[in-house]
Amino acid sequence: MKILVTGMSGLIGTALRAELESDHELSALNRSDVDGIPTTRADLSDFDSIRGAFEDIDTVVHLAAKAGERYTWDELLATNIVGTRHVFEAAREAGCRRVVFASSGATISGYEADEPYRSLVNGQYDGLDDWPLITTQTPTRPSGVYGSTKVWGEALAQHLVDTTDLSIVSVRLVYVNAEDKPTNPRAFSVWCSQRDIVDFLVRAVSANNLPRYDVAFVTSNNRYGYRDLADAKTRYGFEPRDVAEDHR
Repeated sequence: MKILVTGMSGLIGTALRAELESDHELSALNRSDVDGIPTTRADLSDFDSIRGAFEDIDTVVHLAAKAGERYTWDELLATNIVGTRHVFEAAREAGCRRVVFASSGATISGYEADEPYRSLVNGQYDGLDDWPLITTQTPTRPSGVYGSTKVWGEALAQHLVDTTDLSIVSVRLVYVNAEDKPTNPRAFSVWCSQRDIVDFLVRAVSANNLPRYDVAFVTSNNRYGYRDLADAKTRYGFEPRDVAEDHR
């Protein structure tokens, strides 16, 4: 397939490239050149400058984002709101088959203010044997403005699937880091290894017989996780290979 990856120079994009480039024709939409990959250098907030990158593309993996609460509203608006709308619209206009959208577990992380999730993410496990999992059907509850921008992206994705021929998978990414291991108590609940997230993204790119709009949580095998992986396992055949507790 011809696959366009936005934000390919980031941590996940770099790992995904290593997995895809031997079997597919890759291109990048990025703020800077990606060595060895045809790259459209552009800001996502400039629609006219990004449109050409989508021509003849089968699938778009939209990873580019301002992630976290350290960014200003103007930065989040330009990249996560306006930029995501532009990516979706350019994909629709170009007749792309599917967009794999990097949403976020931040869309539901507001539940961590309540028990038992508060204890789980603080590493306070005494008396916790089981707990209700947050599923993709659980109402969103973002904990900040960043998470709210991803809720908006998911809502826009649903709207476009309902009104166009586009297929979109919203992947609720979690804590993926350069160290490739949990590095704080919360991470033992929400960590995902680089190879597990790449494995799921590859499956999302190529999966058949999916709902035209789908949402899935993806984490590694976390003993104290609270996000339900049932959709990822059932519809994509995903089975996490890495285990958070191996890094205690």
